[in-house]
Amino acid sequence: MLTASKIFPQGSGLAAVLIRRAPTIELDWDVRQKSRFDATDSQGRQIGVFLPRGTAVRGGDVLVAEDGSLIRVIAAPQPVLRITHCTAHGTPFDLTRAAYHLGNRHVPIELKPDHLKIEPDHVLADMLRSMHLIVVAVEEAFEPEGGAYGSHEHSHGADHDHSHGSSKGPKPLVLAPELLDDHDHSHDHGHHGHSH
Repeated sequence: MLTASKIFPQGSGLAAVLIRRAPTIELDWDVRQKSRFDATDSQGRQIGVFLPRGTAVRGGDVLVAEDGSLIRVIAAPQPVLRITHCTAHGTPFDLTRAAYHLGNRHVPIELKPDHLKIEPDHVLADMLRSMHLIVVAVEEAFEPEGGAYGSHEHSHGADHDHSHGSSKGPKPLVLAPELLDDHDHSHDHGHHGHSH
């Protein structure tokens, strides 16, 4: 078995032509969130992956095997719930509210500008539908947020400054009044909640 203990997040620093030519391994999120696992690459080689504890592997990452060969990781399609806002009864802000409630439950969430994705859970699906969101079971790649202390470091290069202006402390958060309106939906969605 070939071992791989080095990772290049999103292939950064590697030549694109080398990444394109590299054999691949297709893994679901359950495997990619582990720092130690076995997999078979597209060339039929058995790969033992041994990464630092807490490292999550993302689709697009490149592993380096002990013989120097590269292995490109593909996020495998898997069952997920795709959550979108109801255009008839809600707004895109409903997704922010849903992400807040899911985050309070420590649910892994993939955040997109127009939808959320979570692993299948009928209790959470019912909760989200009661919040006037549309929940659909699909098979797609799942790349949940890593959290503020995730293992993949984020770098903008040496010349990027995160201060974004004066260093006199954080600017106050100002919300538009329409985002503060926590009104109740008075229309009837029927006994089973939102059905789309």
